[in-house]
Amino acid sequence: MQREGEDAEMKTVLFDLDGTISDSKEGITKCAQYALRHFGIEEPDPDKLEFFIGPPLRYTFQKYYGMDEKTAEAATEKYRERYHTTGIYECRMYEGVPELLRSLKEQGYQIGLASSKPEESCRIILEHFGIAEYFDEVVGATMDGRIDSKKEVLQEALRRLEIADVSQAVLVGDTHFDVEGAAEVGMSCIGITYGFGTREELEKSGAAEVLDSPLELKKYFEK
Repeated sequence: MQREGEDAEMKTVLFDLDGTISDSKEGITKCAQYALRHFGIEEPDPDKLEFFIGPPLRYTFQKYYGMDEKTAEAATEKYRERYHTTGIYECRMYEGVPELLRSLKEQGYQIGLASSKPEESCRIILEHFGIAEYFDEVVGATMDGRIDSKKEVLQEALRRLEIADVSQAVLVGDTHFDVEGAAEVGMSCIGITYGFGTREELEKSGAAEVLDSPLELKKYFEK
């Protein structure tokens, strides 16, 4: 994947956000509790709400709580009511991420973000962490649901970055949603275990590699 010489074709690394760059469990689970409480559902244990991390909110409310489309939309709006004011900042950046991004830039990689989180929220979080400067493009979901799934987010990222040959790009993500979304657009995915997915989950989904830390990722791309 390394770029060799000035005439070499630019290579691209796309990153998931939650569980890959940011440990966002606190903010996401608290916002999920807030939204569920509005519908009379109490879940005091945040560990039991980790399935909210990664996939689109509408999907999660429908799959795990049997909500119809209209109710899931209302639950998503209630979630965002707290998230946009408070939950968005209840997160921390994983150790070693800035060094990883800096190393990729120094080697000439193009870097993009591809998240199922709303795009505006993605940009705010990257600015909050002070790493927005490393990203050539930031792509997230649209508030109206037009772009929502990982596949749709990746298709938009590839379009904006003008990547015609998907073999020249790779996604880094922490769950099977990332691996499967990448496969749907013909990309490979490097799974990471320091987020919210497991090695078994990532390997079973078909991740090209499974690594355990940002430092391992840094060394992988320096090959």
